[in-house]
Amino acid sequence: NDHRLGAHEAPPAIISAYLGDQLADMVDQIVENGEATSSLKGQIYNSGCKVIPELRMDATDRNRTAPFAFTGNKFEFRMVGSTQTVSMPMTVLNTIVADTLSGMCDELEKAEDFESAAKTMIRDMLRDHRKIIFNGNGYSKEWIEEAERRGLPNIPCMVDAVEYYATEENIEMFERLRVMTGAEIKARAIVMYESYARQINIEALTMIDMASKQIIPAVMKYVGELAEQVVSLKSLGVPAKAQLEIIQAIDERLEELKNQTDELKRMVEDAPNHKSTPKEWAYYFHDVIFPQFDRVRHPADELETMVDAKAWPFPTYEELLFEQ
Repeated sequence: NDHRLGAHEAPPAIISAYLGDQLADMVDQIVENGEATSSLKGQIYNSGCKVIPELRMDATDRNRTAPFAFTGNKFEFRMVGSTQTVSMPMTVLNTIVADTLSGMCDELEKAEDFESAAKTMIRDMLRDHRKIIFNGNGYSKEWIEEAERRGLPNIPCMVDAVEYYATEENIEMFERLRVMTGAEIKARAIVMYESYARQINIEALTMIDMASKQIIPAVMKYVGELAEQVVSLKSLGVPAKAQLEIIQAIDERLEELKNQTDELKRMVEDAPNHKSTPKEWAYYFHDVIFPQFDRVRHPADELETMVDAKAWPFPTYEELLFEQ
């Protein structure tokens, strides 16, 4: 989830609900007046093209930058990791909904005037929890700052999120509703820690292998070809200044790539010394090894822009994006 939360194809790790103009207007009416007496209607879209008829626009509005987006007749949950099964998020969400509805039901069953009590409850709950409603751009920096001002949690680190999953408050809820026992939740937390550490370990070993066995040898071979050109040109009395500058620039980044790759390898080899608990092991991979990925990638990305595409061992970004 560290690769996905807050990235370009998923909302940030802030739980919020995007209601759209129609539903947001009804919430405002309920909070201010106790009930909603009107509803916004969809507008007419005029494209300006005479041969295309006017189209009626949906008044609910849609938004793909929110974890919970209201889409006409349902809420979409858009924070599940790209490789993650939806079973556990659905279990958690359904349990939370069941627990909330159960509490509401217990209170309403005691009410003498059910309808009046229900309206009051809805108004109070919306008023107390309006801070999660956000109808703007969930990707924006301003929303992250606004969410912090509202007191909403932002937990982009998967390892940090596991700790919240296994809190005593959550364990009590799952046990009360007979969904899972405390032992089962804690066991799942341990599995999450270990799965994260093992996945980052696999990625680290893959990066080491790619850099050591493919990128570095390919760059060395290319530099060797450039050096032969320099020798050949100098034998003809040509200074080959440009070629020498290119070789020097490539060599500097090649040295940085090798040093950072060696450091990543050292960190991976040291990982068993930080395995006293699954939590400590996961945090070692997150806090120590994961940041090293960028330090290895930076010189590799720079080398990709300097080495002949034919000599580069992997498809370039240009080839991936624009060539078939």
